[in-house]
Amino acid sequence: NMSVKGVAIYTFLSENKEEISIQENEEVVIFDENSVDGWVLGENSRGERGLFPKSYVNIIRTRSDSNVTDCSISPSGSLGNDSPHLPSTPKTSINSGQIYDEDYYDDWDDWDDRSTVVDDADHSNTSTTGANGHIFQAPPSNNPNVHYRSKSVSGQDSMASARKGSMVGRNLNRFSSFVRSGVEAFVLGDVPMMAKIAESYTIEMGSLGPQWKANPTPFICSIEDPTKQTKFKGIKTYISYRVTPSHIGRPVYRRYKHFDWLYNRLLHKFTVISVPHLPEKQATGRFEEDFIEKRKRRLILWMNHMTSHPVLSQYEGFEHFLMCADDKQWKLGKRRAEKDEMVGAHFMLTLQIPNEHQDLQDVEERVDNFKTFAKKMDDSVMQLTHVASELVRKHLGGFRKEFQRLGNAFQSISQAFTLDPPYKSDALNNAISHTGRTYENIGEMFAEQPKYDLFQMLDKLSLYQGLLANFPDIIHLQKGAFAKVKESQRMSDEGKMDQDEADGIRKRCRTVGFALQAEMSHFHQQREVDFKDMMQAYLREQIAFYQRVVQQLERTLRMYDGL
Repeated sequence: NMSVKGVAIYTFLSENKEEISIQENEEVVIFDENSVDGWVLGENSRGERGLFPKSYVNIIRTRSDSNVTDCSISPSGSLGNDSPHLPSTPKTSINSGQIYDEDYYDDWDDWDDRSTVVDDADHSNTSTTGANGHIFQAPPSNNPNVHYRSKSVSGQDSMASARKGSMVGRNLNRFSSFVRSGVEAFVLGDVPMMAKIAESYTIEMGSLGPQWKANPTPFICSIEDPTKQTKFKGIKTYISYRVTPSHIGRPVYRRYKHFDWLYNRLLHKFTVISVPHLPEKQATGRFEEDFIEKRKRRLILWMNHMTSHPVLSQYEGFEHFLMCADDKQWKLGKRRAEKDEMVGAHFMLTLQIPNEHQDLQDVEERVDNFKTFAKKMDDSVMQLTHVASELVRKHLGGFRKEFQRLGNAFQSISQAFTLDPPYKSDALNNAISHTGRTYENIGEMFAEQPKYDLFQMLDKLSLYQGLLANFPDIIHLQKGAFAKVKESQRMSDEGKMDQDEADGIRKRCRTVGFALQAEMSHFHQQREVDFKDMMQAYLREQIAFYQRVVQQLERTLRMYDGL
């Protein structure tokens, strides 16, 4: 395939020799658009060739290639990748060796013999029962969505719909997150009313504004014991994790591809929620001990965020992931989740919002403030990530070498003192030699220390980089809804639209606004908990580390007493 140009939309720092680093806004060349399980082979502006995540770049197309620029790729994947991940054809790495990931040669037959990809067109069909088999009639007093038209409309309604479509302009950019998410259709009333809704998520007013109603049965979930497994007589190798939810107490065993499937279902369903990113896939070195440990740590953080979220933790597909241990039942539940109708725009129908009045101008101001905050936090997280990563490199390299050099210099002094025997002092020489060994040991302690503090900090920062990367698209949904409200009110004032229709758009915009504010509130609450824990853990480990260094130095100092 011919190479194409692209622009990095986020910074990516390489972690092994197969990868290359790219900076935000840097121009890159992609040699082959067909990704290797999310990775592409390309060249950065410095002439370095290697792998980087496809989701970190926008591909630039000329008019001869396409009528639009390919902006459908998003780091979150929440808007450009609605269907479950399917295995990619393996490619050759830059050093002509084979690149393997656990799903490259996986035809999924062992997991689901007919993996179902749900077409968006199916989501508008009404059903008598929902995804979890329970019937729920949305209370009309709380749900402004009950005014939606059915998909089957009369000729007169169709004409009215056409007239409205010609008055309230649709976004011409079909790659806009506002359009692709279905929120534009929701706000304009084009999402059909579901006669029976099988699930409901409540937003209530808290002391600081709208917030998600807490999960009535909160739980936590552990991820432990990553174990290398094989099948097909050893031809295929993968890592299995023991996943144990606290409210069940019975473990299930999951591979990374199971997490990946769940992640894609979450992106497909929860339009206005910042779904945490999974740890990045890695094309090489998947079975190295350090990588396995790093992926486990980051999966644990991902799981902690999932279980702490009042909405995500109640998703039926998540419950199925945590509880199902039977292969046959797994396939049935997987297909049921993939046929879930209440996804994207239809998810908005499941929201029960408070009756309290909110001035849309006040909401817009609050969203703008959060946007400013999120941008500043994103920059700060990136800065701290860069500083911490540099510090790790110094611990592993520079600090260790400097202490080793100091230790060697002390050893050299000790050796020199032994060369004139009549005047040598064995006690002093031994003490100086021991001092040299002490500093060499301290160098090794510095090299070991990041695994106890900086790695955990970088894990948490990586999680928040992903969460923050989701918010621009989510905020864009609210901005688009605000614009439709203003446009519809102007048309109503000019007599081009019924006031009832304009009021309907305003009500549905309120639903989007309440959902975004609830998500903002949850983000802030979780951020305070996470960063408090992160800072406390880092400081405790730093104190313990320097106490061990002090103990080593004090023992060495005592060797000079009485000389």
